[in-house]
Amino acid sequence: MELFRGSQVLSEDATGTLVMLELEALGARQVKAEICAQYVDHNVLRADHKNGDDHVFLQSSCRNYGIWYSRPGNGISHPVHMACFGIPGKTLLGGDSHSCAAGSLGMLGIGAGGIEVALAMMGFPLSLVMPTILGVRLEGELQPWVSAKDVILELVRRYTLRGCWNKIVEYHGPGLANLTAMDRHVIANMGQEMGAVTSVFPADDQVRFFLRQQSRENDFVELLADKDATYDEVATLDL
Repeated sequence: MELFRGSQVLSEDATGTLVMLELEALGARQVKAEICAQYVDHNVLRADHKNGDDHVFLQSSCRNYGIWYSRPGNGISHPVHMACFGIPGKTLLGGDSHSCAAGSLGMLGIGAGGIEVALAMMGFPLSLVMPTILGVRLEGELQPWVSAKDVILELVRRYTLRGCWNKIVEYHGPGLANLTAMDRHVIANMGQEMGAVTSVFPADDQVRFFLRQQSRENDFVELLADKDATYDEVATLDL
């Protein structure tokens, strides 16, 4: 078993109410992770009072524990967190299976359940079996009418829904030069559809450009694969 400590922790509203109740049960006073954020991006419609009541509870709990609160309408948690808090080299534990999208910026993002998220907010690590590494070498460049979504759909076709079980998918190769940070976000986000623990891209000039667009270039840290890096499994995809 290995320990994974989330320097950042993300929660969403579908399970966030339980996270806040668990923090209360744990006797929490203040969260201890570097950044904790609660997003309202699932149950945003108010057909009755229930969702609205949840939102008020989440907002008051965030104020109480020192958690960032993203109100309904701000956007989906993964791209909003990427734009506001994503930093190469940091780790993210998220209460949404698609928290692996953080890998687009050179982070290691893993989805988890409510109690694991609550404990991570309190500074406790997550125990997991050490994954194997699948290295995917990207070559060429996307042609007209071909998008990043097609890239990940091709990999899902190859590996099916469980073919990357307990694997981390690491993307490398010359094809990365023409994939924007948001292209990578699409690919990393859907790594979950192959059963992968997470996906990760290098933090290169494309990531630097994205952070510059967010007025956060000072958060950039270059993280590239070693030239002699080896992987447990290898695959090649011509963009």
